[in-house]
Amino acid sequence: MALARRGSWSFSVIPGLGRSFQSSPSLFAQSDQSTLPKSAHGVHVFHCTDEVGIVAKLSNCIASRGGNILGADVFVPEKKNVFYSRSEFVFDPVKWPRAQMNEDFNQLAKSLNAWRSVVRVPELDPKYKIAILASKQDHCLVDLLHSWQDRRLPVDITCVISNHNREPNTHVMRFLERHEVPYHYLSTDEASERESVVLDLVRDTDFLVLARYMQVLSGDFLTSYGKDVINIHHGLLPSFKGGSPSKQAFDAGVKLIGATSHFVTEELDAGPIIEQMVERVSHRDNLKSFVLKSENLEKQCLAKAIRSYCELRVLPYELNRTVVF
Repeated sequence: MALARRGSWSFSVIPGLGRSFQSSPSLFAQSDQSTLPKSAHGVHVFHCTDEVGIVAKLSNCIASRGGNILGADVFVPEKKNVFYSRSEFVFDPVKWPRAQMNEDFNQLAKSLNAWRSVVRVPELDPKYKIAILASKQDHCLVDLLHSWQDRRLPVDITCVISNHNREPNTHVMRFLERHEVPYHYLSTDEASERESVVLDLVRDTDFLVLARYMQVLSGDFLTSYGKDVINIHHGLLPSFKGGSPSKQAFDAGVKLIGATSHFVTEELDAGPIIEQMVERVSHRDNLKSFVLKSENLEKQCLAKAIRSYCELRVLPYELNRTVVF
């Protein structure tokens, strides 16, 4: 079960999403033109009041600088006067410098009174910095570490934080030591003291990932952190709460299991959903295969949610929903 609470929810932690349409300050730094690629791939997301001509203006902003749109997704909810879009495009970084790109999209956003306008160039922009919080269960943590090692996740892991004291010669600890990723064991059981330590460790991160972290994060902690937290929990809730939910579900003979990755809010396991996955189980499964299927779903679901977040595919929709392009 997910044990994280937050008083309110926003997407302001995505660099630029809540900063007057601007990207992270470091993105404005100009690279040596001799080191720039001849062609780069950009992603832009937009959220504003709906009106005629928005797509044309977005297209013109890109085309006027020699960019070429590769794909675009648009969502205008029925009977709601709002517009969402996500565009992928290629451009020449010499002809369209990174800082100029920010300025162009900023001006467009201001002209349309947009709520959100974010552009990202993965080849030129710094990766998102994350910290992973985990407890005793290793499956999600190990999967994220190997995905990061294989460059399948567009993030830099700054540290791993846990309330479980892992032995030095375990697989996880050897991996972290080899890749020089700090591991911080939270030895105290006092929640406020523990959260104070965590805050000091994660201040420079862009968002947090709870990889089966079985500790409650208070509303005060999440308010102080002020950035998004992505959580994963198995899809056996709410029917099978408490200890050994997988065994409870197995004994009950369920036929579908799943996993949900969501943003953390104050209400337990009720934050806006980013990704969900399901799989069938049957009478042929024993408890071991049942648990393995459940853990595999959790790993896949969490990894996909992180990728979607980093690729600017996730936007807020209404009070507690998301648009995921």
